[in-house]
Amino acid sequence: MNVAQVSPFSGVFFDLDGTLADTAPDLVAAANKLLVARKLSPKAYEVLRPRASAGARGLISGAFGIDPDHPDFIVLRDEFFANYEKALLVDSVIFDGVNHLLDQLDQAKLPWGIVTNKSERFTNPLTDLMGLRQRAISTVSGDTTPYSKPHPEPILHAARMANIDPSKSVYVGDDIRDIVAGKAAGMQTIAAAYGYCGCDEPPEAWGADYLVRHPLELLEIIFPNRA
Repeated sequence: MNVAQVSPFSGVFFDLDGTLADTAPDLVAAANKLLVARKLSPKAYEVLRPRASAGARGLISGAFGIDPDHPDFIVLRDEFFANYEKALLVDSVIFDGVNHLLDQLDQAKLPWGIVTNKSERFTNPLTDLMGLRQRAISTVSGDTTPYSKPHPEPILHAARMANIDPSKSVYVGDDIRDIVAGKAAGMQTIAAAYGYCGCDEPPEAWGADYLVRHPLELLEIIFPNRA
């Protein structure tokens, strides 16, 4: 039996940071450079890692205890972006099991795409270097459309690019915003509990249709009748 025929989905869409790729090492390093430049002690990796899914906003908040309304935020954000752009792929890696998962999707001719809140400035070179963008049917960043997740438009835009019915698709992410956005787009949703999961509620409370603790567990959901 062809595995493509046994999948209940016509397409699979993924968040990037904390879902397909473990980018926290380089994101945390960019934030800690802000602290070191100000002669402050860097934060422990374990403290900042959960903030990685929230990008600059989350990491600056974790490092300095300020939010985007603070007068210093813009300067810190721009410096953070400069730090990160210079070191996008130093210690970041694709999560264990993800390449095999994507190989299985490709073999089954089941289209997959990427929808992230990361800016195109970082998404495109990073996913190129990781060999992801060349394989994805669509790659949508936080500034590709006028909206970012939890708004559903980025996910809907990715589905339109792929010519895939959202109601026959699934979205996978490691933040509650991913689940809210996926549901609003009419997709089934999978919480990636192996990711950063930096919001206050645990993944079990996000209301996702499924929850996985390792990328390869996604195969059981995507191909439930696979031999």
